[in-house]
Amino acid sequence: MAAETNLLRAGVDKLRPYVPGKPIEEVKRELGLPEDLEIIKLASNENLLGPSVRAIEAIRNAAPEIWLYPDDTCYELKNALARFWDITPEQLIIGNGSDEIIHFLALAFLDKDDEVIFAEPSFVQYRAAAMLANVTSVPVPLDAEMRHDLPAMKAAITQRTKMVFIANPNNPTGTVISRAEFELFLKDLPPRVVVVLDQAYYEYVENDDSPSALDYIREGHNVVALHTFSKAYALAGLRIGYGIATPQLAGYLQQVRGPFNVNLVAQAAAIASLSDTDQVATAFACTRAGLEQMYEAFQSMGLSYVPSEANFVLFDCGREAKPVADELLKRGIIVRVGFGLPTMMRVTVGPRVMNERFISSLREVLAA
Repeated sequence: MAAETNLLRAGVDKLRPYVPGKPIEEVKRELGLPEDLEIIKLASNENLLGPSVRAIEAIRNAAPEIWLYPDDTCYELKNALARFWDITPEQLIIGNGSDEIIHFLALAFLDKDDEVIFAEPSFVQYRAAAMLANVTSVPVPLDAEMRHDLPAMKAAITQRTKMVFIANPNNPTGTVISRAEFELFLKDLPPRVVVVLDQAYYEYVENDDSPSALDYIREGHNVVALHTFSKAYALAGLRIGYGIATPQLAGYLQQVRGPFNVNLVAQAAAIASLSDTDQVATAFACTRAGLEQMYEAFQSMGLSYVPSEANFVLFDCGREAKPVADELLKRGIIVRVGFGLPTMMRVTVGPRVMNERFISSLREVLAA
């Protein structure tokens, strides 16, 4: 009997599974690396310092309760976040990672004939959300400085535009936009357009002139802020993120949220992490020092790079990046290439010793 060819909903056939950075165990298995070789994963922008001790303690305390369903409303976490940001709990939507909030945005707002605008290259889930909703993707190239070209993105808005994604800092470039640029972009924007400011790397930003979505949400703009506990808070393995918006927009997102979407342990760890202000400060200081270490090394090797406001840096290998990444993998170092940038490599910045191991290995590979 012939297989049915029309099972898929329109748009799903265009999707490709997300390709994450290779897990440490997979690298050892694929390459047959020695068991005692320490693998350094610098491909996924995790916080290499690890989670707060308060979060670990909260995880231990929550473990005996996992036979229970989690709090579907995330009541305690929402109230902790409301105090943290000085907002109301009704402005929050909690997700299984901020990726799920992107999915909610597509479910709640995107319909047939709509268009979604995003920068290219940027976070791949924006395009995936548009494809899953079977709406038109409108990618806008970054400018010459690898930043969002907001004038070009605004010029791309049509009567069909429903949503604009802006990653600030952008992934994979680490660049940010300014307040003045963002405010000019918002000016006279059609009221039907929802602007999503993805602030996954917000805690790493040093530039004081970079906009915070909350300022514009308080003014009543159709702006949604995305945040995550996966990066600076180092809870990537628990998958927990959240969105902030006006109560009306957040309410729409609640309507498409499935039940019990955020697990009990993740909620407990997130609440504990919020109370540990030292953890984020330490991660920020470590990253800024690590970026300077990377910049100095790249300059000594004659390699160009993009100054970053995140916990990673994008640089030009001066040759095809994929073979360089493959050689680094044999040395136990996992990095990220692709993004439509064949000579570029993105590497997570961590403690000095880890950075130095990457730098020395990169020197070896490039010399060879």
